[in-house]
Amino acid sequence: MIPFHEMRTGDYLIADNDGDKKQGEVTDLNHNEKQVCVNTGTQDFWYDTSQLSPIPIDEEQLLKLKFHNQDNNDGTVKYMKGAFRILIPAKNDFSKFEIWYRDEHRHILHPIYLHNLQNHFFEMTKVHLNDEAFD
Repeated sequence: MIPFHEMRTGDYLIADNDGDKKQGEVTDLNHNEKQVCVNTGTQDFWYDTSQLSPIPIDEEQLLKLKFHNQDNNDGTVKYMKGAFRILIPAKNDFSKFEIWYRDEHRHILHPIYLHNLQNHFFEMTKVHLNDEAFD
């Protein structure tokens, strides 16, 4: 379950409709009822937060969002999208990492999920992180 206060329009997550789990995008939030409208590719549908799960960050998710990766000589891996950067300590190790955009740096000291990364990205760039950002 994802806490309601963490979700923003444009965030990606997993919606569970009676056992049918699909990745979708938040299209609307109902603050009074604490419900989230998610488009899973076929239609928009309202979900309770108990029906929503976070997506772990991994290379596959970043490549879907059109990040480019660079293996560094010291074993670290850098992912780039426009001027936004993610530096992880080793291939496929997203347990802690550094993100930066221009002169703002943030150190993430524990694993976070894709919607959390999207929220950091938006706070830093004022652009929603999706596959079209910075294209």
